[in-house]
Amino acid sequence: MAEILQKDGTWTFDGDTVRIVPGRGSRIHPLRQALGELEVPLTALAGIAYEPGRKGGGLRLRLREGACPLLLAASGRLPDAADPYRLAVEQDRTGVAEYFVDEVRNALLLDQVPSGPVDRFLLPGPSVPVSGGGGGGDGTASFEGDAVRLTWNWKAEESKSSGGSVTLPLTEITGVDWLPSIGLENGYLRFLTARAGAKSPAPKYDPHALDLLGLSKKEYTAALVAAAVLVRLPHPAAAAKPAGTPVLEKAAPAAADDHDALLRRLRELGELHRSGVLTDEEFTTAKQAVLKRL
Repeated sequence: MAEILQKDGTWTFDGDTVRIVPGRGSRIHPLRQALGELEVPLTALAGIAYEPGRKGGGLRLRLREGACPLLLAASGRLPDAADPYRLAVEQDRTGVAEYFVDEVRNALLLDQVPSGPVDRFLLPGPSVPVSGGGGGGDGTASFEGDAVRLTWNWKAEESKSSGGSVTLPLTEITGVDWLPSIGLENGYLRFLTARAGAKSPAPKYDPHALDLLGLSKKEYTAALVAAAVLVRLPHPAAAAKPAGTPVLEKAAPAAADDHDALLRRLRELGELHRSGVLTDEEFTTAKQAVLKRL
């Protein structure tokens, strides 16, 4: 068992799953607070890294492309503070962070987990009911599993608010687009339907879209609604794959000798223990985990 506890949150790894618990308080981004705890299976991981900084650093999980509905919905647009797969690490915990990285990397190597894209979601997405987009936007989107409901506030254009709330059954939704506000440009959360046609009006006037004005961090929670809907639609990679195409989930044989890698890991653990990075209990637990794999 590897574990790192920080003000930003707590990560634990039991050899099969990375469990992520966000920190508490106003300094934690609203998206991470709303998302809550995550359990990331080893099979969903492409890698992990520790990124050093001037006043500490950060752990970052790299997920396989298409494994996480939130990352697919966000398409690389989440800032570090909102990224649930990044943990800010204080300067005096660098050694523990590096140990955590080694544990996950060794497990990926020994289990021969492929790092390539997947054609199905390996994480369940945000739990429902879920809502988001409130704060600085022109309304709120809520989703309970079978339909999306868009409700407007005083910032909405009359062309939207005059029609009242909009309910879109999941069976009518063909896609979701989310874009956060960037600079002076508004963001949006748009739900695509076959009835809407090829061209939609600007989000400001689209009754199937929230217009996100960039006035509050809480607007980022719209990405959670997008992910909760997206995970219930056909996976984009599976939909694009020709019928009969096999799914390749087996990795190529590891180039490095697993036995030698484990012996090196035992030596590293001993050095971390002697230097004081690992306590007696942490060293014993980690050593037993390695010995089980020999």
